[in-house]
Amino acid sequence: MEDANVGWIAAIIIGGLAGWFAEMIMKSNTGIIMNIILGIVGALVASWLFRTLGIALPFHVWLNYLITGFIGACILIFVGRLIRR
Repeated sequence: MEDANVGWIAAIIIGGLAGWFAEMIMKSNTGIIMNIILGIVGALVASWLFRTLGIALPFHVWLNYLITGFIGACILIFVGRLIRR
């Protein structure tokens, strides 16, 4: 993310939540470790994508991380499904 105020523990917790939300919406049945990975990596992917497109989220840093993590995790799950087919 853009702001270094989100520490590792917070990144794991928020990433886990974002990955879990994405798992529920996308019905992917991943485990807790994969949810955390999807949330954290998804936040990085979506953050890069938003910066590239000039989109800025007007929320608090942690909420931005949760939103970008969720969107990025959904993108990663979708791409993973395309690759597996």
